[in-house]
Amino acid sequence: MAEFVRSHTADGVARITLDSPHNRNALSVRVRAELSAALDAAANDDAARVVVIGHTGPVFCSGMDLKEEAVAAPGAEGVRELPAILQKVARCPKPVIARIGGPARAGGLGILAAADIAVAAASATFAFSEVRIGLIPAVISVPVMHRVAPAAARELLLTGDVFDAARALEIGLVNAVAEDVDAAVAGYVTSLLRGGPTALAGTKKLVLGDLDDSDERYAALLRLSATQFASPEAREGARSFAEKRPPQW
Repeated sequence: MAEFVRSHTADGVARITLDSPHNRNALSVRVRAELSAALDAAANDDAARVVVIGHTGPVFCSGMDLKEEAVAAPGAEGVRELPAILQKVARCPKPVIARIGGPARAGGLGILAAADIAVAAASATFAFSEVRIGLIPAVISVPVMHRVAPAAARELLLTGDVFDAARALEIGLVNAVAEDVDAAVAGYVTSLLRGGPTALAGTKKLVLGDLDDSDERYAALLRLSATQFASPEAREGARSFAEKRPPQW
C-alpha cells in the first residue's frame, strides 16, 4: 500500500512529505497516523538535524478530511488527534521548516504555525475556513495565536476569508515568501545546519518558553472543538462541503 506521508533523511535533513494529493493532502486517518509516526522518527533520528515538512501536489494541506468527519461517530472525530501532532511539530528537538508551495487551510495552518520557520510560495493562499463550515478553530489557535498579530487573528479566524502570501508574511504567519520556495528553504537549511544540535534544541525551548501547548490547554480546547464537530451545524457544514453547495444556515 502506497504511503500517504513519505519521509527520508539525507545530509542532516529529515524531509517529511504529505503525499495524498487526491484529497488535497487533507488530514485523513491515514495521513494523521503516518505524519505522527514520521515526526516521531525524525525527532529520534540522530542523523537528522533539521526537519522539513513539505507536500506533493498543488495543495500544502486542506485541513481535516471532511468526508471522513461527516460520517465520524461522536467521540471519534479526527480533530481529537490533532493536538498531539501539533505538539510533535512544536516540541521536536530539531528546527522544523514548513514548505508551503500552495494553498493551506484550517488544520494545515496549525501545522505550519507550529513549525519554527514557514516558507511560502508567492502564489500560496491561506484561510481559517472553519467557521464557513460550522466549526471552531480551537485546537489550531494554540500555535496560530503564538505567531499571528492579535488584530489580524481576530479578523481572519472570524471571517474565514482567503488571504495571500504577502498578507501571511505581514501578520507573522509565515517567515518568508519566495518565487523559488525550494531555494528559500535550502537557504534556511544551510543556516540551521551551522548551529550545534544541542544549542539549537536549547534555543528552541528558550524561544517557545511562552507557548502554552500543554495537554491541559489542548484538552480544554479540544472539548470545545469536538463538541462543535459533533453538532448538527458542523454536520451540515461537512455535507455541504462534500456536496459543493452552500450550507443551510
